[in-house]
Amino acid sequence: MHFEQTLLKQCWFLAGPTACGKSAMALELAQRLNAEIVALDSMSLYRHLDIGTAKPTTAERAIVPHHLIDIIDPHEEYTVAEYVRAAEVACRSIVDRDRVPLFVGGTGLYLRSILRGVCESPAADWTFRSELAERAKGEPPDWLLQQLAKVDPVSASRLHAADTRRIIRALEVYRLTGQSASSQKQQSPLPEELRPPHVYWLHPPRDWLYERINRRVDQMFNEGLLEEVRGCMNRHPPLSRTAQQGLGYKEVISHLRGDCSLQQAIELTKTKTRQFAKRQHTWFRNLEECSEVIIDGTESIPELTAHILEQSRDL
Repeated sequence: MHFEQTLLKQCWFLAGPTACGKSAMALELAQRLNAEIVALDSMSLYRHLDIGTAKPTTAERAIVPHHLIDIIDPHEEYTVAEYVRAAEVACRSIVDRDRVPLFVGGTGLYLRSILRGVCESPAADWTFRSELAERAKGEPPDWLLQQLAKVDPVSASRLHAADTRRIIRALEVYRLTGQSASSQKQQSPLPEELRPPHVYWLHPPRDWLYERINRRVDQMFNEGLLEEVRGCMNRHPPLSRTAQQGLGYKEVISHLRGDCSLQQAIELTKTKTRQFAKRQHTWFRNLEECSEVIIDGTESIPELTAHILEQSRDL
Protein backbone atom coordinates (compact mmCIF):
# COMPACT_ATOMS: atom_id res chain seq x y z
CA MET A 1 0.00 0.00 0.00
CA HIS A 2 1.54 3.30 -1.12
CA PHE A 3 0.65 6.95 -0.80
CA GLU A 4 -0.47 8.46 -4.11
CA GLN A 5 2.78 9.79 -5.60
CA THR A 6 1.58 13.07 -7.06
CA LEU A 7 0.01 13.95 -3.73
CA LEU A 8 3.06 12.82 -1.78
CA LYS A 9 5.36 15.19 -3.67
CA GLN A 10 3.23 18.14 -2.58
CA CYS A 11 3.70 17.33 1.13
CA TRP A 12 6.25 18.80 3.52
CA PHE A 13 7.59 16.93 6.55
CA LEU A 14 9.06 18.19 9.83
CA ALA A 15 10.22 15.35 12.08
CA GLY A 16 12.49 15.10 15.08
CA PRO A 17 12.84 13.66 18.57
CA THR A 18 10.36 14.42 21.30
CA ALA A 19 10.67 17.82 23.05
CA CYS A 20 12.96 19.31 20.40
CA GLY A 21 10.57 22.16 19.55
CA LYS A 22 8.84 20.75 16.45
CA SER A 23 5.36 21.98 17.38
CA ALA A 24 6.32 25.63 17.85
CA MET A 25 8.37 25.63 14.70
CA ALA A 26 5.57 23.91 12.76
CA LEU A 27 3.17 26.77 13.52
CA GLU A 28 5.62 29.28 12.08
CA LEU A 29 6.47 27.14 9.08
CA ALA A 30 2.80 26.39 8.33
CA GLN A 31 1.94 30.06 8.22
CA ARG A 32 4.86 30.75 5.87
CA LEU A 33 3.83 27.89 3.57
CA ASN A 34 0.05 28.39 3.71
CA ALA A 35 -0.06 24.89 5.16
CA GLU A 36 -2.25 22.75 7.38
CA ILE A 37 -0.61 20.38 9.84
CA VAL A 38 -1.02 16.61 9.71
CA ALA A 39 0.03 14.94 12.98
CA LEU A 40 2.78 12.36 12.54
CA ASP A 41 2.23 10.90 15.99
CA SER A 42 0.81 7.55 17.07
CA MET A 43 -0.47 8.73 20.48
CA SER A 44 -2.13 12.06 19.66
CA LEU A 45 -4.65 10.03 17.66
CA TYR A 46 -6.36 9.24 20.97
CA ARG A 47 -9.07 11.41 22.47
CA HIS A 48 -8.67 12.22 26.20
CA LEU A 49 -4.91 11.52 26.17
CA ASP A 50 -3.88 15.15 26.12
CA ILE A 51 -1.23 15.98 28.71
CA GLY A 52 0.99 12.95 28.19
CA THR A 53 0.94 13.34 24.41
CA ALA A 54 1.75 17.07 24.48
CA LYS A 55 -0.98 17.82 21.96
CA PRO A 56 -1.17 21.28 20.42
CA THR A 57 -3.43 23.54 22.45
CA THR A 58 -6.80 24.83 21.34
CA ALA A 59 -5.19 28.21 20.68
CA GLU A 60 -2.49 26.65 18.50
CA ARG A 61 -5.07 24.69 16.53
CA ALA A 62 -6.96 27.94 15.97
CA ILE A 63 -3.87 29.45 14.35
CA VAL A 64 -3.30 26.54 11.95
CA PRO A 65 -5.74 23.67 11.23
CA HIS A 66 -4.50 20.29 12.52
CA HIS A 67 -5.48 16.85 11.25
CA LEU A 68 -5.34 13.29 12.67
CA ILE A 69 -5.62 14.41 16.27
CA ASP A 70 -8.39 13.06 18.55
CA ILE A 71 -9.78 10.65 15.96
CA ILE A 72 -10.09 7.43 18.02
CA ASP A 73 -11.21 6.59 21.55
CA PRO A 74 -8.69 5.33 24.12
CA HIS A 75 -9.97 1.74 24.01
CA GLU A 76 -9.46 1.43 20.25
CA GLU A 77 -6.49 0.06 18.32
CA TYR A 78 -5.20 1.71 15.14
CA THR A 79 -2.90 0.14 12.57
CA VAL A 80 -0.18 1.82 10.56
CA ALA A 81 -2.10 1.06 7.37
CA GLU A 82 -5.17 2.82 8.78
CA TYR A 83 -3.01 5.84 9.58
CA VAL A 84 -1.59 5.99 6.05
CA ARG A 85 -5.08 5.79 4.54
CA ALA A 86 -6.40 8.52 6.83
CA ALA A 87 -3.36 10.71 6.14
CA GLU A 88 -3.89 10.42 2.40
CA VAL A 89 -7.53 11.48 2.75
CA ALA A 90 -6.52 14.45 4.92
CA CYS A 91 -3.79 15.53 2.50
CA ARG A 92 -6.10 15.36 -0.48
CA SER A 93 -8.62 17.62 1.25
CA ILE A 94 -5.83 20.09 2.14
CA VAL A 95 -4.54 20.22 -1.42
CA ASP A 96 -8.10 20.65 -2.70
CA ARG A 97 -8.22 23.85 -0.62
CA ASP A 98 -5.04 25.04 -2.37
CA ARG A 99 -3.02 24.60 0.79
CA VAL A 100 0.07 22.56 1.65
CA PRO A 101 0.04 19.41 3.82
CA LEU A 102 2.73 19.69 6.50
CA PHE A 103 3.40 16.47 8.45
CA VAL A 104 4.76 17.15 11.94
CA GLY A 105 5.75 14.61 14.56
CA GLY A 106 8.16 12.03 15.83
CA THR A 107 6.75 8.59 14.99
CA GLY A 108 9.42 7.19 12.69
CA LEU A 109 7.36 4.20 11.60
CA TYR A 110 4.59 6.50 10.38
CA LEU A 111 7.07 8.65 8.49
CA ARG A 112 8.68 5.67 6.78
CA SER A 113 5.28 4.22 5.90
CA ILE A 114 4.14 7.48 4.29
CA LEU A 115 7.37 7.74 2.31
CA ARG A 116 7.80 4.09 1.32
CA GLY A 117 4.46 2.37 1.75
CA VAL A 118 3.28 -0.21 4.27
CA CYS A 119 2.49 -3.91 4.26
CA GLU A 120 -0.76 -5.03 5.82
CA SER A 121 0.30 -6.88 9.00
CA PRO A 122 -1.74 -9.55 10.77
CA ALA A 123 -3.94 -8.54 13.68
CA ALA A 124 -2.56 -8.89 17.18
CA ASP A 125 -2.76 -12.24 18.96
CA TRP A 126 -3.03 -11.02 22.54
CA THR A 127 -3.04 -14.52 24.04
CA PHE A 128 0.26 -15.34 22.35
CA ARG A 129 1.73 -12.02 23.47
CA SER A 130 0.70 -12.58 27.08
CA GLU A 131 2.03 -16.14 27.13
CA LEU A 132 5.34 -15.06 25.64
CA ALA A 133 5.73 -12.13 28.04
CA GLU A 134 4.97 -14.41 31.00
CA ARG A 135 7.48 -17.02 29.82
CA ALA A 136 10.15 -14.34 29.43
CA LYS A 137 9.89 -13.39 33.11
CA GLY A 138 11.65 -16.60 34.08
CA GLU A 139 14.36 -16.35 31.44
CA PRO A 140 17.55 -14.25 31.02
CA PRO A 141 17.01 -10.60 29.97
CA ASP A 142 17.98 -11.27 26.34
CA TRP A 143 15.92 -14.47 25.97
CA LEU A 144 13.23 -12.91 23.80
CA LEU A 145 15.84 -11.38 21.51
CA GLN A 146 17.55 -14.77 21.20
CA GLN A 147 14.25 -16.37 20.16
CA LEU A 148 13.76 -13.70 17.53
CA ALA A 149 17.31 -14.14 16.21
CA LYS A 150 16.48 -17.77 15.39
CA VAL A 151 13.64 -16.84 13.02
CA ASP A 152 14.33 -13.23 12.03
CA PRO A 153 17.99 -12.30 12.55
CA VAL A 154 17.56 -9.05 10.60
CA SER A 155 14.90 -7.72 12.98
CA ALA A 156 16.86 -9.02 15.97
CA SER A 157 19.94 -7.09 14.89
CA ARG A 158 17.93 -3.85 14.80
CA LEU A 159 16.28 -4.19 18.20
CA HIS A 160 17.52 -3.78 21.76
CA ALA A 161 16.85 -6.57 24.25
CA ALA A 162 14.82 -4.12 26.37
CA ASP A 163 12.45 -3.34 23.48
CA THR A 164 10.20 -6.26 24.39
CA ARG A 165 7.09 -4.88 22.71
CA ARG A 166 8.65 -4.82 19.23
CA ILE A 167 10.46 -8.12 19.78
CA ILE A 168 7.22 -9.85 20.73
CA ARG A 169 5.44 -8.30 17.75
CA ALA A 170 8.14 -9.61 15.39
CA LEU A 171 7.82 -13.09 16.90
CA GLU A 172 4.05 -12.82 16.58
CA VAL A 173 4.25 -11.87 12.89
CA TYR A 174 6.47 -14.88 12.21
CA ARG A 175 4.11 -17.20 14.10
CA LEU A 176 1.01 -15.94 12.28
CA THR A 177 2.43 -15.65 8.76
CA GLY A 178 5.43 -17.97 8.62
CA GLN A 179 7.45 -15.03 7.31
CA SER A 180 9.84 -12.73 9.13
CA ALA A 181 8.70 -9.22 9.95
CA SER A 182 11.84 -7.85 8.29
CA SER A 183 11.01 -9.54 4.97
CA GLN A 184 7.57 -7.93 5.04
CA LYS A 185 8.98 -4.48 5.73
CA GLN A 186 11.65 -4.26 3.08
CA GLN A 187 10.10 -1.27 1.40
CA SER A 188 12.85 0.51 -0.48
CA PRO A 189 12.95 4.27 -0.93
CA LEU A 190 11.19 5.62 -3.97
CA PRO A 191 13.44 6.75 -6.83
CA GLU A 192 14.70 10.25 -6.15
CA GLU A 193 12.54 11.82 -8.84
CA LEU A 194 9.40 10.48 -7.13
CA ARG A 195 10.26 11.43 -3.54
CA PRO A 196 8.85 14.47 -1.76
CA PRO A 197 11.67 17.03 -1.80
CA HIS A 198 10.91 18.60 1.58
CA VAL A 199 11.52 16.03 4.32
CA TYR A 200 13.41 17.55 7.26
CA TRP A 201 14.35 16.31 10.70
CA LEU A 202 15.66 18.40 13.57
CA HIS A 203 18.87 17.15 15.16
CA PRO A 204 19.49 18.88 18.51
CA PRO A 205 22.40 18.45 20.95
CA ARG A 206 21.84 15.47 23.23
CA ASP A 207 22.39 17.21 26.58
CA TRP A 208 20.14 20.12 25.59
CA LEU A 209 17.41 17.72 24.47
CA TYR A 210 17.61 15.57 27.58
CA GLU A 211 17.24 18.62 29.80
CA ARG A 212 14.17 19.69 27.84
CA ILE A 213 12.73 16.18 28.17
CA ASN A 214 13.21 16.23 31.93
CA ARG A 215 11.52 19.62 32.21
CA ARG A 216 8.64 18.53 29.99
CA VAL A 217 7.99 15.43 32.09
CA ASP A 218 7.93 17.53 35.27
CA GLN A 219 5.54 19.92 33.57
CA MET A 220 3.22 17.10 32.51
CA PHE A 221 2.94 15.80 36.05
CA ASN A 222 2.42 19.32 37.38
CA GLU A 223 -0.37 19.86 34.84
CA GLY A 224 -2.24 16.75 35.97
CA LEU A 225 -0.93 13.69 34.11
CA LEU A 226 -1.68 11.51 37.12
CA GLU A 227 -5.32 12.61 37.17
CA GLU A 228 -5.60 12.24 33.38
CA VAL A 229 -4.40 8.64 33.51
CA ARG A 230 -6.60 7.81 36.50
CA GLY A 231 -9.61 9.14 34.64
CA CYS A 232 -8.77 7.13 31.53
CA MET A 233 -8.29 3.95 33.55
CA ASN A 234 -11.75 4.42 35.03
CA ARG A 235 -13.36 4.72 31.61
CA HIS A 236 -15.44 1.92 30.12
CA PRO A 237 -14.17 0.35 27.97
CA PRO A 238 -10.70 0.86 29.50
CA LEU A 239 -7.54 1.99 27.72
CA SER A 240 -6.42 -0.22 24.86
CA ARG A 241 -3.19 -2.15 25.24
CA THR A 242 -1.50 0.23 22.79
CA ALA A 243 -2.64 3.33 24.68
CA GLN A 244 -1.41 1.81 27.94
CA GLN A 245 2.09 1.53 26.44
CA GLY A 246 2.36 5.28 25.78
CA LEU A 247 5.28 7.09 27.41
CA GLY A 248 4.17 8.38 30.79
CA TYR A 249 0.92 6.44 30.70
CA LYS A 250 2.59 3.08 31.26
CA GLU A 251 4.62 4.43 34.16
CA VAL A 252 1.67 6.17 35.82
CA ILE A 253 -0.44 3.03 35.45
CA SER A 254 2.30 1.10 37.27
CA HIS A 255 2.13 3.69 40.07
CA LEU A 256 -1.66 3.53 40.28
CA ARG A 257 -1.45 -0.26 40.55
CA GLY A 258 0.97 0.06 43.45
CA ASP A 259 4.03 -1.19 41.62
CA CYS A 260 6.10 1.97 42.19
CA SER A 261 6.00 5.31 43.96
CA LEU A 262 4.96 8.49 42.19
CA GLN A 263 8.54 9.78 42.21
CA GLN A 264 9.75 6.51 40.73
CA ALA A 265 7.12 6.83 37.99
CA ILE A 266 8.31 10.36 37.21
CA GLU A 267 11.97 9.37 37.02
CA LEU A 268 11.19 6.29 34.95
CA THR A 269 9.16 8.40 32.53
CA LYS A 270 12.16 10.69 32.09
CA THR A 271 14.49 7.74 31.49
CA LYS A 272 12.17 6.02 29.03
CA THR A 273 11.54 9.26 27.15
CA ARG A 274 15.26 9.92 26.78
CA GLN A 275 15.72 6.37 25.49
CA PHE A 276 12.85 6.89 23.06
CA ALA A 277 14.45 10.10 21.77
CA LYS A 278 17.62 8.15 21.03
CA ARG A 279 15.64 5.59 19.01
CA GLN A 280 13.89 8.41 17.14
CA HIS A 281 17.30 9.81 16.19
CA THR A 282 18.19 6.42 14.70
CA TRP A 283 14.95 6.26 12.71
CA PHE A 284 15.41 9.64 11.07
CA ARG A 285 19.15 9.26 10.50
CA ASN A 286 18.56 5.98 8.66
CA LEU A 287 15.86 7.34 6.34
CA GLU A 288 17.81 8.56 3.33
CA GLU A 289 14.84 10.66 2.25
CA CYS A 290 15.34 12.90 5.30
CA SER A 291 17.45 16.04 5.25
CA GLU A 292 19.13 16.70 8.59
CA VAL A 293 18.73 20.13 10.16
CA ILE A 294 21.30 20.51 12.92
CA ILE A 295 20.25 22.89 15.70
CA ASP A 296 22.15 24.02 18.77
CA GLY A 297 19.22 25.12 20.91
CA THR A 298 19.96 28.84 20.74
CA GLU A 299 18.12 29.61 17.49
CA SER A 300 14.79 31.41 17.55
CA ILE A 301 11.78 29.87 15.84
CA PRO A 302 11.86 32.46 13.02
CA GLU A 303 15.58 31.77 12.49
CA LEU A 304 15.02 28.02 12.24
CA THR A 305 12.09 28.48 9.90
CA ALA A 306 14.10 30.79 7.67
CA HIS A 307 16.92 28.24 7.62
CA ILE A 308 14.62 25.45 6.42
CA LEU A 309 13.02 27.65 3.81
CA GLU A 310 16.47 28.69 2.58
CA GLN A 311 17.52 25.04 2.47
CA SER A 312 14.37 24.19 0.51
CA ARG A 313 15.22 26.73 -2.18
CA ASP A 314 18.45 24.85 -2.86
CA LEU A 315 16.56 21.69 -3.80
